[in-house]
Amino acid sequence: MTLPGVHDLPLFIAAGLLLNITPGADLALIGARSAAHGFRNGAAAALGVGAGCFVHVAAAALGLSALIASSAAAFTVLRWVGAAYLVWLGIGLLRGGAAGSSMAAAPALTLRRAFAQGFLTNALNPKVALFFLAFLPQFIDAQAPNKALAFVALGAVFALNGTLVNVAFAALVARLRGAFGGRAAIGRWLGHGVGVLFVALGARLAWFDGR
Repeated sequence: MTLPGVHDLPLFIAAGLLLNITPGADLALIGARSAAHGFRNGAAAALGVGAGCFVHVAAAALGLSALIASSAAAFTVLRWVGAAYLVWLGIGLLRGGAAGSSMAAAPALTLRRAFAQGFLTNALNPKVALFFLAFLPQFIDAQAPNKALAFVALGAVFALNGTLVNVAFAALVARLRGAFGGRAAIGRWLGHGVGVLFVALGARLAWFDGR
């Protein structure tokens, strides 16, 4: 398999898969949703994370991420918005860990909410934008006639592979949820743990100096 303007594609895929299985906010959210509400919610969150990746790919290809990276004010605004969202989401998980039964009563709304949470968790993270700017260009030929198109192609490969990994992780967590007794307790425990993690990540992001 080859992509125009791209070199070392197998290495890119392998490195991307290793990065995708690295624990972080995305996997934590997917795990929490799968443990608390089952595979469908975890998969919805995984699809949301993948959609968030495409936002970063499009922004970077259009030069918006480079503008944010070079503008102290723009980067700071995005950083604080992302931090505030993570803290808000973490508090929601801490407060709503025991509300699994009421959420299950409206599955369609819950799936949309899980998707939106995955999307915003990824799309509002400025470190993801900087990652795409730093990682993807290493696999684009210097003589590529259309570097933006090559960038989008690599981003699409990364996002699709990441989505497959995340959906598989959601299935694994959901299977473990079904294998153990006290499913509600497991969901609440993981939800509370992820809530604490998100509050901590939000606080860290608020004071993150990535420049």
